Amino acid sequence: MAYDPFDPRFQADPYPAYRALRDDDPVHRHDAPPFWALSRFEDVWAAVRDHAAFSSASGLTFYPDEIGALGLAPTIVMLDPPRHTALRRLVSSGFTPRRIAALEDLLRAFVRDRIAAMERAAADGGRPDLHRDLAAALPTFALAHLLGVPAADRARFGPWVAALTTLQDDGFGPGALDDARAAHAVAEMFGYFSDVIAARRADPADDLISALTAAEVDGERLTDWDVLGFCFVMVAGGNDTTGNLISHGVALLDGDHAQRELLAADLSLLPNAILEFLRMEGSVQALARTTTRPVVLHGTEIPAGEKVMMMYGSANRDEREFGPTADRLDVTREIPRHLGFASGVHFCIGSHLAKLQARVAFEELLSAHPHVGVDLDVAERISSPFTRGWKSLPATGL
Repeated sequence: MAYDPFDPRFQADPYPAYRALRDDDPVHRHDAPPFWALSRFEDVWAAVRDHAAFSSASGLTFYPDEIGALGLAPTIVMLDPPRHTALRRLVSSGFTPRRIAALEDLLRAFVRDRIAAMERAAADGGRPDLHRDLAAALPTFALAHLLGVPAADRARFGPWVAALTTLQDDGFGPGALDDARAAHAVAEMFGYFSDVIAARRADPADDLISALTAAEVDGERLTDWDVLGFCFVMVAGGNDTTGNLISHGVALLDGDHAQRELLAADLSLLPNAILEFLRMEGSVQALARTTTRPVVLHGTEIPAGEKVMMMYGSANRDEREFGPTADRLDVTREIPRHLGFASGVHFCIGSHLAKLQARVAFEELLSAHPHVGVDLDVAERISSPFTRGWKSLPATGL
């Protein structure tokens, strides 16, 4: 199969096309839309760590101006050093590993409640959906709590997240906001959090937005847009990606019962297993950088000013990096380098939160139901050139 990011057959199983790119066309030229694609691990690893040659300032997809389609200023993920470095230091001072770790008990209670609801549905003859009922619900709950959305407003928060996630899966491409419902949801969410930011500046609370409004490094503080932009990044970049990590992990384990039994018998393997799930089935399959100068790779010159897709989904299965078993699940695999959370200056700032949610979900799920599985015959995947995940993933073994 040829590489075509818009082909539903490719999206269903991109890995044969990735292998062909790695072996025969590692610096691939795509014509419509025009972009280049890097598919080998070493090439992608080096490129995402070289922000001087591969800039994020022109967007993260192969569309010319995806964020401009929303009428927004660039967020932290669309900035290069030194501005990115300064902004990340400010954000990191409020979004700390300690703040994330403090969520564990709350997240665990939520997961147990969702598993119990799925068990009741199964006992009543229903078909609980692993993705909708648990995996996707968990990060929405976590983000709402972190951002200080009160329980009374969470019924509004869910649809905002769903609308923004859908736009993100399409890369905020042309006509992204032609759907009036999506445009309304995005405008409503931004209006809501603009009000929350103003309120927290006047009267801080114990939530992330308050911490961000108070953050200060070397006399600099975050503007309202900086805080709002970070909320946008967390929702667009951290919600469905985490849900899909959990769902993909269950699906991968159901495809290799020996690995599932090994992990269920020794949950201390989970931190490594989670990285292996991300390596095998990355929620983010590809993001773009833009060349600031001509770059030559494998005898091919990429001119300056060209969009270059970093094919994380391909790189993470590259036999040159991970050996002859690169396409097989191994929860004990040593993974000194991987691109599940990217690398370099844009290494995922939410990685601690994603890993915590995934660990808690698998600890509870495998402890209660060590043979949990999914029904792939009736599952439904999202359609996206950039992300890989699920709309629906019915559960079995509950």
